[in-house]
Amino acid sequence: MPAGFVRFRLEPDGDLPVALEPENPDDTLDRALERIEAARPALEALLARHGAVLLRRVLPADTAAFDAALGRLAPDLKPYVEGQSQRSRVKGKIYTSTEYPADQEIVLHNELSYTRTPPRRLYFFCLVPADTGGETPIVDCRRLFEALDPAVRDPLVARGVRYVKNMHGGSGFGKSWQAHFETDDRDAVAVYLREGGVEHRWEEDGALWTSQVRPAAIAHPETGETVWFNQADLWHWSALGARGASLLRVTGPDRLPTNAEYGDGDQIPAEHMTVARETRRREAVRFPWEPGDLLLLDNHLVAHGRRPFTGERRVLVAMG
Repeated sequence: MPAGFVRFRLEPDGDLPVALEPENPDDTLDRALERIEAARPALEALLARHGAVLLRRVLPADTAAFDAALGRLAPDLKPYVEGQSQRSRVKGKIYTSTEYPADQEIVLHNELSYTRTPPRRLYFFCLVPADTGGETPIVDCRRLFEALDPAVRDPLVARGVRYVKNMHGGSGFGKSWQAHFETDDRDAVAVYLREGGVEHRWEEDGALWTSQVRPAAIAHPETGETVWFNQADLWHWSALGARGASLLRVTGPDRLPTNAEYGDGDQIPAEHMTVARETRRREAVRFPWEPGDLLLLDNHLVAHGRRPFTGERRVLVAMG
């Protein structure tokens, strides 16, 4: 167990997340940062085994404290390139966790699992918890792989997932390609896509269409364990319910803002994606946020989402 922390249980029989709190919660920020830095090797070991560690009220609830802690934990952060969620950059490579409407759920997923180099670590930090709801549910992707109905799981494992995206050039539904790639440079985007093996084309109106095939499950890069690692059920048109069905009728599957298909281009049955989402929800663990909470995730072992909420809710995220 990391020195300077004591363990407590959010769930009577659960180890997800491993929940720790400081032995001396009233220490100065400098002492808190020293404690986090000293605990880093032990925290990495816990992440490798469990996939999620919650440090309860470990820091003052402000952005500067989070930024300072990241300097001790994760000096090499990644930008949010190719990201689907509406986010704002807060400072450096710290972002708002999402600006998705508060009354809607975000399906559990592994961050940027459709990209060539997904982040290994996610760092969530709570500034202001929601009045109600707003939890960040998490699920062990080893357990999820075993829990999924083989009729849903096995075809995706065998055929892969084709992610299709249509991004406008500055005006339209969803994020523009400029926001997705954090640049206005078309040539730089084209180089990035070619290097990632992403099929793409520029449309006459300035929009960008992309298509990339990725695995539905992978061997964990450190442990070799099989993990469910994809966003098929989040990208699939059925995630939008009746609205998605209406869009599909108007645009067809290849002109939707986002869609997921089998790797060979065949359509994934909507009922399969419903089963996948319901399995994620059933297997997920939820816990309430408190100000100053820092949640560390192994992005390959653990998927995350967001519950609907009321109130202000301010949660930040960084990726490494």
